[in-house]
Amino acid sequence: MPAPYLRLPPTDRVRSSRTGWTRAHWEALADHLLDSVVPFATPGFAQYRLPGRNSWSGVVSDGLEGYARTFLLAAFRIAGAGGAVDGRLVERYARGLAAGVDPGSGEAWPALTDCSQQMVEAASIAIGLHETRPWIWDRLDDTVRQRVVDWFSGFVGARTWDNNWRLFQVVSEQFLASVGAPFSRRDIDGGLDRIEDWYLGDGWYTDGDGRNFDYYGGWALHLYPLLWARIAGAEDGGRAREYRARLARFLTDYPRFFGGDGAPVHQGRSLAYRFAATAPVWMGALADCSPLPPGLTRRLASGAVRHFVERGAPDERGLLTLGWHRTFLPATQAYSGPASPYWASKGFLGLLLPADHPVWTAHEAPLPVEESDLRTALPVPGWLLHGTRHDGIVRLVNHGSDHNPPAGPGQDDPHYAKFGYSTATAPESAPHAWERTVDGHLALLAPDGTASRRVRIHPLHCEGATAASRHDAQLPGCEAVPVETASVLHGPWEVRVHRVGGGAPHAAVREGGHAVAGARPPQVETGPGWALARTADGLTSAVVALHGWDEEAAVAREVAANAFGSHSATPYLTRAAREAERAVPDGETDAEPGGSVHVTLVVLSQDTVDPAALRQAIGCEVEGDRVRIVFPGAAPVEVPRRS
Repeated sequence: MPAPYLRLPPTDRVRSSRTGWTRAHWEALADHLLDSVVPFATPGFAQYRLPGRNSWSGVVSDGLEGYARTFLLAAFRIAGAGGAVDGRLVERYARGLAAGVDPGSGEAWPALTDCSQQMVEAASIAIGLHETRPWIWDRLDDTVRQRVVDWFSGFVGARTWDNNWRLFQVVSEQFLASVGAPFSRRDIDGGLDRIEDWYLGDGWYTDGDGRNFDYYGGWALHLYPLLWARIAGAEDGGRAREYRARLARFLTDYPRFFGGDGAPVHQGRSLAYRFAATAPVWMGALADCSPLPPGLTRRLASGAVRHFVERGAPDERGLLTLGWHRTFLPATQAYSGPASPYWASKGFLGLLLPADHPVWTAHEAPLPVEESDLRTALPVPGWLLHGTRHDGIVRLVNHGSDHNPPAGPGQDDPHYAKFGYSTATAPESAPHAWERTVDGHLALLAPDGTASRRVRIHPLHCEGATAASRHDAQLPGCEAVPVETASVLHGPWEVRVHRVGGGAPHAAVREGGHAVAGARPPQVETGPGWALARTADGLTSAVVALHGWDEEAAVAREVAANAFGSHSATPYLTRAAREAERAVPDGETDAEPGGSVHVTLVVLSQDTVDPAALRQAIGCEVEGDRVRIVFPGAAPVEVPRRS
């Protein structure tokens, strides 16, 4: 039987002509999610112990997470309705709060200690208590209030992780200030001052030191400062004005991350939060700083939430699981427990807007990718976005985000290390596939098959239709080999130019395109200098050799490796290992002694793709360090070396 929010009558479909979703759908979905977790509550409702893999913090912390993150959703639902909700909803969370802060309840929450997971959840509770103050906080007895204050007081003077966690302390201590409890102004100002170090311009924050660009910029670093401002009110010291201006700049480009089917680009960590990616769009409207037409705000948000609910989130039990559409643990992190996905509650922030607000009454406006093909350079994160109107796919080319500290050893991660991400694909992230690391990657290969990794990304250029970066490819027992890569966009196509330095003459080279996935094994085809994989619904990934590759191409298949389906496949090209003293084959020129140049056309499309025709139609000239690309009907593009 369809879920209740999918059974609503088609009211107001004129204004919601693109998604069919109205405020009533959002409220029904919120109620369904909140009702569905009740069977998993402890007797006093202080914890919600949902089924699924536990986090590294343990079952009690996970239970607190279940309370805090669903309370955030309940708070938006209660406050957005002016308290006109089922009284049992208010009672459940008031009772749970009292039991959670009562050391003798048998359900007490762990104390707030330095860098503990409880800090994350406390911030959600603080926001929820602020937004529902007339219906919960103001009706608590003095004993419960004091226990709540005592629990939150663990934040005062405590140490947090030096990233978005600083804002959990800021919000929670501002709540203490708002109820007349002791707090530390130094903690609040210090946390807000610290995020200034991470603001790099054009609306972009990095999450802590380094190049950590992902959705945390929107659902944390833009969100919490303005939630803090709602609690601080007139005492914000003028900071909120700057936060609004930054969010406005961020939102100018942000709708370009969403595909025509509502999907956000699949990149970064904590993707199980799903439609929390809409939180900054709602906050722009709530803080009255959005540059977006009201109808675009709702179309983006409703399109995103509809994308997920029509693909298995929530599941048949009404639960949000660890995964993307459905449960898929390889795309999650060890800190995520079974209730972690309920940070999706942030995507319901729009319920705080009154029903007669323009975002609920204006006609839905098209997404950027629904209006025209798009191409956007984002120099701060080092990203190129390009989308195609006819199939609604948005692709992200990554030359800047690696999620590593600025110095010292780094690690690679499938959700940061790839060259390409999109709204229609996910990286191969299961351990067996990640060890092989074929998709979205240029690898040097040792004789035993060991692949080099793209660990620390050094951005070099990002403007117009081109971007470039450098990384050092490392194989066991070899010196690091510098690899400079440039991407050139043309319509739905991306051409990658790799200049591989000397130092690994015995290594083969391999490049993979996007991994496509589905419930059935994708169809695969190969030919001289090309390979493709196509899903049952026609999504096609192809790679075409333009220079520096052997004629034999192939497709790597995986099972249970991809968030988009049980069966996945990635087309790839190779160049066999060559001895340093061997002559360079006719038609090829090394960039430097022992080095090589490799040029690849990368395609991801719902169109029919003819790789052989594309190989003939796209010209590529390589002379020493000079690379020249000629697209059909366009002026030649020179691809200079940047480093």
